Amino acid sequence: MTPTSFATLRVEIADHIAVVTIDRPPVNAQLRASQDEIALCFDELSDLDEVRVAILTGAGRVFSAGADIKARASTAPSLGGDRQHLRSARESYHAIMECKKPVIAAINGAALGAGLALVASCDILVAAEEAELGLPEVTVGLMGGCRHAMRLFGHSAVRRMMLTGERLGGAELYRRGVVEACVPRAALLETAMVIARRIAALSPTAVQLAKHSLNTIEEMSLRDGYRFEQDMTMQLSRSPDAIEAKRAFLEKRKPNF
Repeated sequence: MTPTSFATLRVEIADHIAVVTIDRPPVNAQLRASQDEIALCFDELSDLDEVRVAILTGAGRVFSAGADIKARASTAPSLGGDRQHLRSARESYHAIMECKKPVIAAINGAALGAGLALVASCDILVAAEEAELGLPEVTVGLMGGCRHAMRLFGHSAVRRMMLTGERLGGAELYRRGVVEACVPRAALLETAMVIARRIAALSPTAVQLAKHSLNTIEEMSLRDGYRFEQDMTMQLSRSPDAIEAKRAFLEKRKPNF
């Protein structure tokens, strides 16, 4: 299958890794059309066997400045229009979370509001030194993104960001343990690639079940969550990939997945 060509995204696939770049100059702000493209893109990546892991980043100096306020302000109101736009935004985030393949966020610059929600929907985060996460909606009379921010930050930090519009930079994100690395922008994509290559070399079945398990147990109790993990382990142990991994271990060779 051939993936769709998009107007606001670039998708490059090589060595089982998909690099998805948000490319809507000047600041990769999000419209309903671009949100719909993000949702379709990650749904397609779920179905592409050649892809085992994805990296999401932004073109230029900004990851995503969030919702395109200027475009929304100039759009004539329509019956149900705002609700459809908000539904589109939700689905773009959930398509990343629900993508069968792990998604690494390579945060090249500011990720604000809806941009923060995209980042928080990814599985692993790495940041450039110039990266920023923020919730500036209060400064323009809007709200949004706080529930996503709660997956990354604690009680006080989320409220401070929401109520002041203050942003946190790459070094501070690393200090707080929000991102796995904070590196010069020139080294950002390669840093994400190192993680992606390691994931791509593993059993696709195991990785996909692991992500599914992580998503499912996030809101569960300890007992229910661990029981679910055990069920996934039992299911995985009967797969061809698990049999190959055990055989490769005994034969002292790399597994062939």
